[in-house]
Amino acid sequence: MPRQTLYLWKQAPFLRLLAPLVAGILIQWYVAPPVQLGWIALIIALAGLLLFNLRLSYLQYKHAWTNGVIIHVLLFATGMLITWHKDGSHQQQWLRNYYHDKDYVIVTLQEPLSEKVNSFKAVATVQQVVHGDRIYPVKGNIIVYLKKDSAARKTGYGTQMIFNKSLQTIKNSGNPGSFNYERYTAFQGIYGQVYLTPGEYVLLPVKNENQLTRFLFAARQKILQVITAYVPGEKEAGLAEALLIGYKDDLDKTLVQSYSNTGVVHVIAISGMHLGLIYWLLALLLRPLKKRKQTRWLAPVLVIAGLWLFSLLTGGSPSILRSAVMFTCIVIGESMERKTFIYNSLAASAFILLCINPFWLWDAGFQLSYTAVLSIVIFMKPIYNQLYFKNKMVDATWQLMAVTLAAQILTTPVSIYHFHQFPVYFLITNLLAVPLSSLLVLLEIGLCAISWIPVLAKPAGIAIQWLIRGMNGFIEHMESLPFSLWNSLEVNMLQVVLLFGVIAGVASWLMKQHKRALFAGLVCLLGFVSIRTYSFIQAGQQKQLIVYNVPKHLALDFIAGRNYFFKGDSDLLADNFLQNFHMKPSRILHRMDNTRSVETLAAASPLFIFCNKKIVLLDKPYNFSPVSEKINADLIIISKNARVQPAQLAQAFNCRQVVLDASNSFYKVNKWRAEAAKLGLHCFLVVDNGAFVMNMD
Repeated sequence: MPRQTLYLWKQAPFLRLLAPLVAGILIQWYVAPPVQLGWIALIIALAGLLLFNLRLSYLQYKHAWTNGVIIHVLLFATGMLITWHKDGSHQQQWLRNYYHDKDYVIVTLQEPLSEKVNSFKAVATVQQVVHGDRIYPVKGNIIVYLKKDSAARKTGYGTQMIFNKSLQTIKNSGNPGSFNYERYTAFQGIYGQVYLTPGEYVLLPVKNENQLTRFLFAARQKILQVITAYVPGEKEAGLAEALLIGYKDDLDKTLVQSYSNTGVVHVIAISGMHLGLIYWLLALLLRPLKKRKQTRWLAPVLVIAGLWLFSLLTGGSPSILRSAVMFTCIVIGESMERKTFIYNSLAASAFILLCINPFWLWDAGFQLSYTAVLSIVIFMKPIYNQLYFKNKMVDATWQLMAVTLAAQILTTPVSIYHFHQFPVYFLITNLLAVPLSSLLVLLEIGLCAISWIPVLAKPAGIAIQWLIRGMNGFIEHMESLPFSLWNSLEVNMLQVVLLFGVIAGVASWLMKQHKRALFAGLVCLLGFVSIRTYSFIQAGQQKQLIVYNVPKHLALDFIAGRNYFFKGDSDLLADNFLQNFHMKPSRILHRMDNTRSVETLAAASPLFIFCNKKIVLLDKPYNFSPVSEKINADLIIISKNARVQPAQLAQAFNCRQVVLDASNSFYKVNKWRAEAAKLGLHCFLVVDNGAFVMNMD
């Protein structure tokens, strides 16, 4: 083992502890062995650790590796058990173990209402289920949607309500490549949803509140009121709210996409940069306390309290909690006059957070936060040392560029995996966005401090508005430049690992002249290129039809190689959000890059012939005249509540498969479900089963 690697391994013991914990988490989630195996491994490891430490000291030194193996088994089992326990479905009082349709449910809202277009939304904890004459205490969260009315506006954090409307399970859209929303909510302990209208729920007179949480929400609301009152412009105020406390309900969606496309969306997400500013500000303000022996101990206590208060105020995302743990270690180390080792602090914070919630391991923010910091720690100085400038301003600019370049190295594979794009001009946009957003955060803190003096707060708010407007204009201009975004990138997890191998090998060669590392990096590069080439060859041969699950819309893709022919509602083509959410992930997954008009297909309405397959699309009333011989069809698609009866189809077509898309009403779908079963028709319901995919080979 190289000397530097051995030094790192000894100086960062949490790196050694983190690896088996993560392995246990992954095995438990993907393999799901019986929980008894985890307990057996834990008990054996504890017994082995006890016996080993009771042995003579010289034997312990001679067989030190045995102790390491036992500790690794112990942490591996711990990772398995934490993951199993955190999964709400394994709890004895899990909601679904007691709940039946139409049972009365008592819930408590866990957050203030979030306003949507047609409803209010909030996460609620289910406290009790009333089944018959018995009341069962249960555990589990649901999403509550309330129709907008005066009664709904009276609710908020801590509100208790009772209702007996059936809970709906949370399901993915089922579109190829789409976001796994069901898993995302399950990782947050959310296992159902319900939409309530006036009269379907009763508000209980007593609230169920936690005093600290109540204080945090009240403080958050006060900050939002200050920003709304003094920062003119909805677009600017929405961004100001996100910059300071991570409140995103008022953010302009188009603006967020612009920030994402130019590689500066991290300035909106509350992260280590924001906590670093808070740390710097608190250290500056509390410096007088450090000068007196009697109050020296108070400074680190107040700094840590301020850091955690801000972290909780912003919602406690994994990235901000990572920073809070790291800065806490730094403050404690400084107060004890001990220098912290950054790699150990990073590993320790990850270890603590994964013990609290192992499902953060799958969180994109968690992954990007750690890869960004690790990348800066490893690569910033080597990059910065490549150039030297005497001018302090130029040197500071180069230092910022070095940090940006360094952070991008390890975050790029993760970012491409999750978001399928790479911002070409990220270096230029970060040069302005990072320092300006930092200045804005400080100005907004100042605005909150002087908000009780309107004569000062008003010009401060206007200054913030103009700075945000200037930053927004710059970002939108950069997005409009040619080749600003390299998008539609698709890599799988194996390719991400290979990319990290390439980076590690090449970096080790450049920084330490390790030729073997370069060889390993080139082997990883060859593997990456081989997998990517094979995927493009497969994409060039694909022939498919996809009926997408887009609520209330008809959306079809006829796929031939890397070309696709779209057939669907015209308003879908004008709605970028619906396209990006429902159809774009599938087109990226299938490596489609060219679209053509569906009219180029051989068509005799309502019949399409594609890849020698006959597809019938019934999206409007159709006259079924008597036929002497049934028409052969490979697929029939029913859309837009077309007035078609299953019996009519059975008389007119020899059909292998009938699909009802998501534009049909629930009444239509349920009626078809029952009638088709009587006639023996195989009916695929997109609303229930997700997108329908038909291979044309």
